[in-house]
Amino acid sequence: MREVVLDIETTGLKPEEGHRIVEIACLELVHHVPTGHAFHRYVNPGRDMPEEARAVHGLSSEFLAGHPPFAAVVDELLAFLGSARLVIHNAEFDLAFLNAELARLGRPPIGCAYVDTLALARRRFPGSPASLDALCRRFAIDLSGREKHGAEIDCRLLAAVYIELLGGRQPGLDFTPPGEAAAVSSREPRAPRPHAPTPDELAAHRAMLSRLSDPLWLAGD
Repeated sequence: MREVVLDIETTGLKPEEGHRIVEIACLELVHHVPTGHAFHRYVNPGRDMPEEARAVHGLSSEFLAGHPPFAAVVDELLAFLGSARLVIHNAEFDLAFLNAELARLGRPPIGCAYVDTLALARRRFPGSPASLDALCRRFAIDLSGREKHGAEIDCRLLAAVYIELLGGRQPGLDFTPPGEAAAVSSREPRAPRPHAPTPDELAAHRAMLSRLSDPLWLAGD
């Protein structure tokens, strides 16, 4: 099962007021495991950067002026998303901005299924804080590299939070990194049952039966 964790940064809170996307990041999961495939682009919004938004993510108009507009990255973004299910924290916000950008270009809205981890967290921990920071602290996920909001780092954090919201990895469970072969057992394979028991198995079975008193299969005798 392929999923894509997605996060954006913007110039403000409402696309209907002319606010735009300034950063997009995606991280691919297959069966809930990161594959290492990712997408990350800064986007020139074609407008000023309000100071309150810059305080959140640290991206200035001067920095973004050297990057392409959304129209120049949209095809690459949609190709990366494909038909995967999206994993988004507060999906309504991100999808509203993405669909507004697509509408400006005469493109149809995103039709992928999605999981909203904010809603998932609120169902699992009703009444508790459900921000990405709060969930990272709840699951002891390292936040030391997150001085400001950023789509790329937030994607990595959200992927870890998502796995925990699904139940987490079992202690000691390790996944083979991409490109490395899994260890192969040296145990000699045996044919699947039914097959004849070995002499040791027959002896062990007789010993077990000898310790039973009044077995059920003799109750009618």
